[in-house]
Amino acid sequence: MHLGTTDPIHCGCARDSTGDLMPVDEALNRAIGAAGRITAAESVPLVEATGRILAAPVSASRPMPPFDASAMDGYALRSAALAGDGPWEIPVAGRVRAGDPPGPLPAGAALRILTGAPLPLGADAVVPQEQVGARGAGLRLRFRPRPGAHVRRAGSDLAEGVELLPAGRLIGPREVGALAAAGLRRVEVRRRLEVALLRTGSELTPPGAPLDPGRIWDSNGATLLSLLSLPWIRLQDRGTVPDDPAELRRALAAAAEGADLVVTTGGVSVGDEDHLPRAVTEAGGRILVNSVAMKPGKPLTFGQIGRASWIGLPGNPVAAFVGWTVVGARIAEAMAGLAGTGPRKAIVRSAAPAAHRPGRCEFRLARLVGYDAHGVQVAELLPGETSYRVALLARADGLALIPAEAGAVPEGTLLEFLPF
Repeated sequence: MHLGTTDPIHCGCARDSTGDLMPVDEALNRAIGAAGRITAAESVPLVEATGRILAAPVSASRPMPPFDASAMDGYALRSAALAGDGPWEIPVAGRVRAGDPPGPLPAGAALRILTGAPLPLGADAVVPQEQVGARGAGLRLRFRPRPGAHVRRAGSDLAEGVELLPAGRLIGPREVGALAAAGLRRVEVRRRLEVALLRTGSELTPPGAPLDPGRIWDSNGATLLSLLSLPWIRLQDRGTVPDDPAELRRALAAAAEGADLVVTTGGVSVGDEDHLPRAVTEAGGRILVNSVAMKPGKPLTFGQIGRASWIGLPGNPVAAFVGWTVVGARIAEAMAGLAGTGPRKAIVRSAAPAAHRPGRCEFRLARLVGYDAHGVQVAELLPGETSYRVALLARADGLALIPAEAGAVPEGTLLEFLPF
């Protein structure tokens, strides 16, 4: 297994002997290779750029910081002016504040200087105020400062012309601060990924509505709407569609016309009412991935309908959540132009033995329960048959990755962990 912050999923499984199940990393690579990419860009104000994706690299148009500045409240002076052995007594000829233009340092004198103020011309060091003694209208020094002491040099953060942020970077508060420091008021970002979400199933009822016998509330819809509510996505909620082939075909075709990516839940397994794969082909689409060697989420399907890509998630709530988290989100990020995509991983130690049958990579719900003697987090692996247990999902802190080739997991086993 691989370890890193944004490594690809690699769980060790090879294609099974029947050829029916595709390994997770192979399925992901095939889907990303076939999916389209957003290339169009738009200019937005910097204050509205949080959560968007940079369309082009941004370089510093001038040094950062743009001038030599004091890093401390103290006194600016020329170190070479302190002749012989100390201590020295030096007159203070004025005061420099942040925002003042840089002026000359009077010969043989020091200037009171505040943090962030430009270094006077001719000065090469700052003595912190705590290291000097008052002497009338001047100051008394016991130690000669080295040149450059407590000075922030121009360009020490970033030199002019050097890349500040690469294309594909997700803009967060840290990036906004760096862009503001570089003087940008507007920034070029990728246009939003158009995602259409629809849920299939004649049993689905909106949450809170009266629940007739044999029906369930639509938890997948609420979960996926929450997962997809991101600044770089423009989300179209297409609602629910009953298990009727003709209605499914019409709904898929309509969703694909106005979206880059169509996401569905349910209808992709092998049951009598699982009509989605046939509906996709009848809507003029094609299927590229059909059943993945992962648990939960085996029925996950990927294809294309017209110009749109399609991700078919299983109907069971945990399987849909895991399928989107592990595979679907990676596809969407690649389509949107987000660089360095991949789930953030950690390492945990299993708190107790757990059963596992070799063959499929398992993403087991897990709860963090503490640390071992070496500072490694310890995780309790929750029951394995959980694809329908949405309440259990809410108790978990993340997914523990059990490799496909592994048998039972002994207590204390080190496992990759994908935190939520």
